Amino acid sequence: MKSAKQEGVHKPNIGVKEVLNCSATERTDGRLHKGKVLKQKKAKREQDAAETVTSLPTKLPGSAKPLVGPALETVFEELGKIQNSNDRAAKLFNWFISPIPAKKFFSEIWEKKPALIRRHNPDYYKGLFSTAEFDRILRDNDVQYGVNLDVTSYSNGERETHNPPGRALPFNVWDFYKNGCSLRMLNPQAFSVTVWNVLSILQEQFGSMAGANVYLTPADTQGFAPHYDDIEAFVVQLEGKKHWRVYNPRTKEEVLPRLSSPNFSQDEIGEPILEVVLEAGDLLYFPRGFIHQGDCLSDTHSLHITISSFQKNSWGDLLDKLLPAALQIAIEEDVEFRQGLPLDYLSYMGVQNSEKDDPRRTNFTEKLQGLIKKLAKFAPVDAAVDQKAKDFLHDCLPPVLTEEEKATSVFGVPTRWEDGDARDVAVQIDGKTKIRLLRKGVARLCSEGEAVILYHTVENSRIYHKEEPKFFEVDSEHTDSVEFLIHSYPTYVTVESLPCEIQDDKISIAELLFEKGLLLTKNPLPSS
Repeated sequence: MKSAKQEGVHKPNIGVKEVLNCSATERTDGRLHKGKVLKQKKAKREQDAAETVTSLPTKLPGSAKPLVGPALETVFEELGKIQNSNDRAAKLFNWFISPIPAKKFFSEIWEKKPALIRRHNPDYYKGLFSTAEFDRILRDNDVQYGVNLDVTSYSNGERETHNPPGRALPFNVWDFYKNGCSLRMLNPQAFSVTVWNVLSILQEQFGSMAGANVYLTPADTQGFAPHYDDIEAFVVQLEGKKHWRVYNPRTKEEVLPRLSSPNFSQDEIGEPILEVVLEAGDLLYFPRGFIHQGDCLSDTHSLHITISSFQKNSWGDLLDKLLPAALQIAIEEDVEFRQGLPLDYLSYMGVQNSEKDDPRRTNFTEKLQGLIKKLAKFAPVDAAVDQKAKDFLHDCLPPVLTEEEKATSVFGVPTRWEDGDARDVAVQIDGKTKIRLLRKGVARLCSEGEAVILYHTVENSRIYHKEEPKFFEVDSEHTDSVEFLIHSYPTYVTVESLPCEIQDDKISIAELLFEKGLLLTKNPLPSS
């Protein structure tokens, strides 16, 4: 990775001198040091790509009519009327991938193959993000190179990053762009409330963190080398066009990988299974492990947002937490796991002895396999799932509250400074107050030794893992009440119905959860 200086900034390695010395017209055209033959080949490739779709395109039968859907602003208004956050997430996802039914998507496409949705409607995702929003963020926020923004290029088979140190000011960022660099905003949800809202809802649909990157690419350039990712990717085209090529995983070992790949050269990836030009309003999905690359057409820029999820959320990742715990329990509880190894096992086991025809090797292996099989009965499955859940809640974005949620939660209490004193600093919660959790997945009870801990997302940061996990210990007399609220969602229940023996305990846990921002009341609370 190469750094850049504030003065004499390093530009993409696509003929550095040519970039800095070419005319304004040449820079605008984006055809730096390319001959006539290359231009003709690219134009032919673009024409062919626009006509070639080899995946599962979704279109209105027998037509190319625009796929009309509600505007994003309308979608948010409708979501705000839905009481169950699970239903809210499902509705948003249905709009997101319309007209493919969610059931069909998850049964036939998810983790299996790419899918293309052509909408012929450039305004379908209008309001999600824009180049104007990109510019506003640069001007109004402390955007840092390498943390919030990457400047990249890919030419002649070489992928480069051109991040200077420090803040990404508009003057420098747009100069990079004019010189053929792609811009990648790494965490737009930290700056855009709309992106934050979309991701905070979708994470409940996936049961896994939802993230996003925004990519702005100049005409006739490519910013990234071919590669595959470790996430499920939804490429949402927002402005302009982009030519995409998607390739099958090269080997069985690269199907649904846990880690992203290095950059590939063109001769390492074979022929694409899908080649298409995305236009505004289109969506392209591909699972982790599918190699992909995108380049801009010669006549327009491209702005897209990639929404991602399901990073390290496999059975193997659960077993990664489960098996060490199971082994520890087995060693503590079963003497067979504590019995000593054969005195002479080093003389016949190990790689140097792997070719030996020795019956002791068979006996040793069968003994070990028996212990591994026996290990299953010691597996603390629920505890391991809770460990995954804790990681998920730490990964999560905090919820974006609807107006109704604000009005009926601690965030809407009219506490204020007025006339020289603090006013309305207390609210009235009694046995008749109707309450419920803020969202279905907002909190989780976990046992840790003798303590019961409630993990939650309300105080999380919009920046990934900027804060430590948020939690507090729940007193033993309150544990059943918290569990009752979790399982009662989305139904409102009265405080007096909480399964505590003492009325004061019922009110105490309700007040605690309300003060933490985890509870809604059926109606705004009166001040005491």
